[in-house]
Amino acid sequence: MKYPISILFCSILICTFAQSKPKSNGRKGALPAYFGIELRPVFPSKFLGEPFLRLESEGYVTTLTQKSGYGFGGIVRAGITKLIAFESGINFTRRNFDLTMELADSNSYAEDQLGFIEYAIPINGLFYIQLSKDIYMNASIGVAVTYQPTDVGTFNKPGGLNIYTHTGLTRKKIGLSLNANFGFEYRTKKDGFFYLGGSARVPFAPLFDLVADWKNKGNKIRVDGEVDGSYLAVDFKYFFPIVKNKGVQFQNGPIE
Repeated sequence: MKYPISILFCSILICTFAQSKPKSNGRKGALPAYFGIELRPVFPSKFLGEPFLRLESEGYVTTLTQKSGYGFGGIVRAGITKLIAFESGINFTRRNFDLTMELADSNSYAEDQLGFIEYAIPINGLFYIQLSKDIYMNASIGVAVTYQPTDVGTFNKPGGLNIYTHTGLTRKKIGLSLNANFGFEYRTKKDGFFYLGGSARVPFAPLFDLVADWKNKGNKIRVDGEVDGSYLAVDFKYFFPIVKNKGVQFQNGPIE
């Protein structure tokens, strides 16, 4: 759990201490930057990729089915114009998978679950459409730089001499994904911005390679395949209100 806790701690620090009204340096109409946090349930989708993988060889069959996951992180948004902005940040995503494994013409069968974590830094161009005084519709598109810190695996011995192992092997620690978002936000000066929308992420390479083995004494069967990492998500975002400096914060001491 040290990775999720670390990313959440960094996000809170950014949002708590960095949120302040920027100085305009004499430029009239300078646009502020906003900091926030996001939560997102993640769902597999047949519209973007293949959420199901079946591998078979010599009577050994293993399947992997993508399930829902979750993500969270910190966001920074910097205005370019009143209707265009740059948005980035850092987020954590956990993907969940169901595994089944069986050997034909035998009673050997097992089920398991596999979890895979990923960090990402999205880099998006954001475009607004103002619908009313306080409500905006926005859309963004860009890329996400992803980081997969570790391989994952499971071990099953359902009974007898049969042993099943599944390993998710990352090809590269760092990758790229296409990132797109669409949603609506309600803006208040006092309480900040509230955003609800959806997003899609399509990696340019497989999320990981699944290697599945069956062993029984000296016998062994291996199958492998690529796991698609595309997904849809529902995004909940909150941007903190700008904190305005009110006069001198610290009085001069007697020495000064």
